[in-house]
Amino acid sequence: MTKLTKTGEHEPGTRNIQIATRQGKGHGQGTATNSYSKTKAGEFFSSGHTNNWAVLVCTSRFWFNYRHVANSLSVYRSVKRLGIPDSHIVLMLADDMACNYRNPKPATVFSHKNIELNVYGDDVEVDYRGYEVTVENFLRVLTGRLPPSTPRSKRLLSDDRSNILIYLTGHGGNGFLKFQDSEEISNTELADAFEQMWQKRRYNELLFIIDTCQGASMYERFYSPNIMALASSQVGEDSLSHQPDLAIGVHLMDKYTFYLLEFLEEVHPASQANMNDLFKVCPQSQCVSTPGHRTDLFQRDPGSVLITDFFGSVRKVEITKETINLDSPIEQPIERSGNTALKVESLTYVDQLPVSEIIHQNTKEDIMKNVGTAVVWLSIFFKISSFVFYRSKKVIQKPKQKNWHPPDGFILGLWTLIILVFFKTYGIKHLKHIF
Repeated sequence: MTKLTKTGEHEPGTRNIQIATRQGKGHGQGTATNSYSKTKAGEFFSSGHTNNWAVLVCTSRFWFNYRHVANSLSVYRSVKRLGIPDSHIVLMLADDMACNYRNPKPATVFSHKNIELNVYGDDVEVDYRGYEVTVENFLRVLTGRLPPSTPRSKRLLSDDRSNILIYLTGHGGNGFLKFQDSEEISNTELADAFEQMWQKRRYNELLFIIDTCQGASMYERFYSPNIMALASSQVGEDSLSHQPDLAIGVHLMDKYTFYLLEFLEEVHPASQANMNDLFKVCPQSQCVSTPGHRTDLFQRDPGSVLITDFFGSVRKVEITKETINLDSPIEQPIERSGNTALKVESLTYVDQLPVSEIIHQNTKEDIMKNVGTAVVWLSIFFKISSFVFYRSKKVIQKPKQKNWHPPDGFILGLWTLIILVFFKTYGIKHLKHIF
């Protein structure tokens, strides 16, 4: 039997089956009427989404928060493995642990002890890094209120048929989550951002996961439909770290995310695992803290919601029974004007002009002009060399000859140099334009 306290909070061991409507905002959570259940019965058993998005945020900086970066990168690795492409993932990392000067293994981030699994691979695309990870930017990404100059990779381009996974990790308290150890976002601000998303038709269903101390306090104020929320700890509890590594010198992950990732490693794109299985991934005996979840805003039974509805990807596939020959050219359609049939000519690519023809397009006048310039420079070089040679002979006081001429072999070497420069510049293929 479901019981509620005066403040609307659940007593331990009870389950809320209420469904919040838009009219319930500010008046508590309204119960589901019979008419509402009949009209929405089909939506309880099918998602109807056509695309998936993921927003993964690490809000902590500094080396001792290494585990929070590893948490986000581990979830990033799992959703990519299950089919969500980078174009549908917004990854926000408040600090660059891979390039931290204290990292004994540069360009790596490990999520398992004994440095077994590097989650910072070559294909990691970080969309918001360092100082860009702020409360303002996070809320702008969710609500779509970004400057026009913002690139596509930094936008959440979802619609009313999008299932969105939002994962947050960092340091928090009762009703707030810290960003960069300098600012914070409250549970009220987060709830209002989700309501804006719903009003602007930016999601179909939303899965919210947070791994932080007192994480359950962050979803207490949610009031928008179709939101399912999970947290690593209840109000008044700490979310504990896991797996210290002696070589790196810090903890590598948090307990809740560690067991969440162990569960996701067993999930494949065709898996039938559902949300009820996800609720059991980290019992109190393993996490020490008490994980929580909230499903009263969600219209479907969690048992009918597949894990891949949020962690996987839906690809639009068009099936055809016709046989298509990929080897034959595609026939162009025939345009008919009245009784006259006009056949459209098929268009083909023109053969590229050979490089040899491009080279030979130089005219004979241009080549002769270049040859004349080369001869002038060579004559200047000859005069300078002759002058230098004459001065050197005068300095060493050799007897002056009446009819001086260059030494034997000098003229032959000079002409050899001229010929080499000519052939180096123009090549043999241009002789036909000169002679």
